[in-house]
Amino acid sequence: MPTPPSGWPVGSYPTYAEAQRAVDFLADQQFSVQDVTIVGVDLMQVERVLGRLTWSKVLGGGVVSGAWLGVFLGLLLGIFTGGLLGPLLVGIVGGVVFGVISTSIPYAATRGQRDFASTMQLVAGRYDVLCDPKSAEHARNLLARLAI
Repeated sequence: MPTPPSGWPVGSYPTYAEAQRAVDFLADQQFSVQDVTIVGVDLMQVERVLGRLTWSKVLGGGVVSGAWLGVFLGLLLGIFTGGLLGPLLVGIVGGVVFGVISTSIPYAATRGQRDFASTMQLVAGRYDVLCDPKSAEHARNLLARLAI
């Protein structure tokens, strides 16, 4: 079972990259970094909208992704059968059909309730660096040199 992180805070940073830089600095100073944990605090689920979806975009995306899958499968089939052009064409046509079906059915099922594409991210408001209490003071002193 997952357990909550433990330790004393030795640094707090607005971005993960800065927290990672702090731990890397500790490692460069020969600090025992196995006692360190980076914890994302104030987690937010962020959905970034990429654009509007239309039937033409959905079907076009299905054609393209299906064609790529078909090329891959057609080449594999061509390698094992000895021919290349025939299996490649069959793979592309089959892939396009599969791609159009696999993208259009889910889009039609939404019935216009979700006409946009997006990506989901889990983002933290800040990143705390925690350290085992026995070495936390030493870590704080080292990280104070990083801030200078």
